[in-house]
Amino acid sequence: MEGTPTPLLEMAGIQKSFGATHALSGVDLTVLPGEVLSLVGENGAGKSTLMKVLSGAHAADAGEMMLDGEAYTPKGPLDARASGVAMIYQELSMALHLTVAENISLGIEPRRNGLLDWKDMDAVARKGLDAVGLSEIHPRTRVMDLSIAQQQLVEIARAVALDCKVLVLDEPTSSLGQKDIQNLFALVRRLRADGISVIYISHFMEEVKTLSDRFTVLRDGETVGTGVTAETGEEEIIALMVGREVKDLYPRSERSPGEVLLEVHQLTGAAGVPQTCDLTLRRGEVLGISGLIGAGRTELLRCIFGLDAVASGEVTIGEAKGAAKPDQRWRQGMGLVSENRKEEGLALGLSIAENLTLARLQGLGPKGLVFPARQREACEPWIERFPIKCQSPSQAISGLSGGNQQKVAIARLLHADVDVLLLDEPTRGIDVGSKAQIYQLIDELAKGDPEQGIEPKAILMVSSYMPELLGVCDRIAVMSKGQVMETRPVAEWDEHQIMACAVGQEETL
Repeated sequence: MEGTPTPLLEMAGIQKSFGATHALSGVDLTVLPGEVLSLVGENGAGKSTLMKVLSGAHAADAGEMMLDGEAYTPKGPLDARASGVAMIYQELSMALHLTVAENISLGIEPRRNGLLDWKDMDAVARKGLDAVGLSEIHPRTRVMDLSIAQQQLVEIARAVALDCKVLVLDEPTSSLGQKDIQNLFALVRRLRADGISVIYISHFMEEVKTLSDRFTVLRDGETVGTGVTAETGEEEIIALMVGREVKDLYPRSERSPGEVLLEVHQLTGAAGVPQTCDLTLRRGEVLGISGLIGAGRTELLRCIFGLDAVASGEVTIGEAKGAAKPDQRWRQGMGLVSENRKEEGLALGLSIAENLTLARLQGLGPKGLVFPARQREACEPWIERFPIKCQSPSQAISGLSGGNQQKVAIARLLHADVDVLLLDEPTRGIDVGSKAQIYQLIDELAKGDPEQGIEPKAILMVSSYMPELLGVCDRIAVMSKGQVMETRPVAEWDEHQIMACAVGQEETL
């Protein structure tokens, strides 16, 4: 069409298989010069595989790529970087023990007379640091001494310093606070203004709508839609991702809060966080905990559950009062889903069945023994109910997508028959389709099913995603500097008021 810019990058008919698994089945992707293109899709849709083909980590089985009007077939990541394509993975790939300058030039170090040219390395690093707003960082600073946000910017600085044309950002905000996210958005806009094209991968629809010019949706290894972001509604994009219409992302049934199941009185952690916190949670309600990173939200849940030591205050669960260890909390009817799914929430070396039944092994064998067949049998109803996409209960849980892993973590609480569920960032790092299923599950748990004799659960949920809290919860408590500042019904909060309370601006409430 007349007036349409010539694409900077074209990927046509890209195919990639791993054994019998077809990860990509003829994917098409076009990126225009100086634009932000959001690449979206559920976990397992093929986004990461496609970007690894682009960045030279994988070789395509079929298809063609064109970069800046020329055929593009990178032999590896270094070749891709030399051609102007850089990828920043969700799990940062920095050599923490090296300096900023060494990381930026890693693999392509400038040399003079066979020796490293430190002066040139520093100059290259300074160029990149200045471009991403890190002028205050010295090139000889060790990366391990930087914050996560600064480390991410150093990775971007490496790409900018080497004159990249296409920058791929894979879930770049997953470990960032609100201020760092805004700084990252401002940087992406500056890069776009400088003519650098950005492929932005995210599960957050508001990020896609806020930042990108166009979007492309992958589903089951195929391109199923592309368009102008400003002209397309969130519901339409989500429908393309999951293959069906998602009418109500945040279902909310009629709930009837009952007796108090959890009471926290003047709770203070041994490490100083939380500080004198008070909370009450009733059967049949969802209480959300909001606040900035570092406000003490996770520490509050850990103290309640007995993972962190308590200095003073009291936790009451039903008839049980006082401090307790996690194994006692399970027996008292409380379970926790950790925010750190890979390191704390799941045993990645075990199967789905082993993970799901870990908190309650009674009845799975005689005299303290556990029969694998009984474990698998106990697991099957939960796999069907949630539903969990897997080959069998015996499959290693490490082979599941993030969303399905999270369902197993929550199913473990229900298998243990707890009444109080502590959910710390329950939808972090999972796709929109899985989020919708978890929201539906939370609603069903809070509602219960009187006809089936299923009592409602009490749910205490920490989340950094304010639309999630406002959509799912009955009440929201906001934490700041280790304290619960205020708790209100969800109808009395909006995003501005939550943020104002989180930063201590009480006069704006």
